[in-house]
Amino acid sequence: ERAENKAFLKAIMQTGPMQFCHKYCRANKPDIVPADQTGFINLLHKIWFDLYSRSRGKARDSSGFEHVFVGEIKDGQISGFHNWIQLYLEEKKGNVDYKGYIKPRNYKDAETNGDDHVLTLQFSWNGVDKTVGTDFIGVSPEFEMALYTMCFLVGKEDNKVRLETKTDIFDLNIKCYTMARDKIGTSYPEALSHEEA
Repeated sequence: ERAENKAFLKAIMQTGPMQFCHKYCRANKPDIVPADQTGFINLLHKIWFDLYSRSRGKARDSSGFEHVFVGEIKDGQISGFHNWIQLYLEEKKGNVDYKGYIKPRNYKDAETNGDDHVLTLQFSWNGVDKTVGTDFIGVSPEFEMALYTMCFLVGKEDNKVRLETKTDIFDLNIKCYTMARDKIGTSYPEALSHEEA
């Protein structure tokens, strides 16, 4: 599994979003972000894939990547599961029952339609309800990983960003929580407002 994770990280490091992420993080945190790509991949592996426990005294059974991109069911609750591709794949298998979306608080006059890139959803996964979960829709995994990595390494728990697409403008708060002192616990977008571009 470790070899698969490293191969995944090497592959996404070939993309524009992750190359930008490396340069941005290195420029803003040169004391913790290595200049060379191999060192940065090792740092990514540590913050995203090293295991930790989500429960005191329990086995190390979770990672930032598993939590954010795959999702977990623990103690009868869904935690994480912030990736639209995983949502799509699980729905296709019949494991997800989509129950609708929630409009952002300051929605103005914007309509939710097929070209939105951020949605707050309600769904059940394997019979367990997730009453609220926000996902980027239609973006690449490397975009999400780059954004969340920059927020984790350079930002703070709350990171205000504006996402402008060809059709929409979203004001977002990227939440980013730490686990085990130096690993990503979770990261996800919160839609603050949305308007048509």
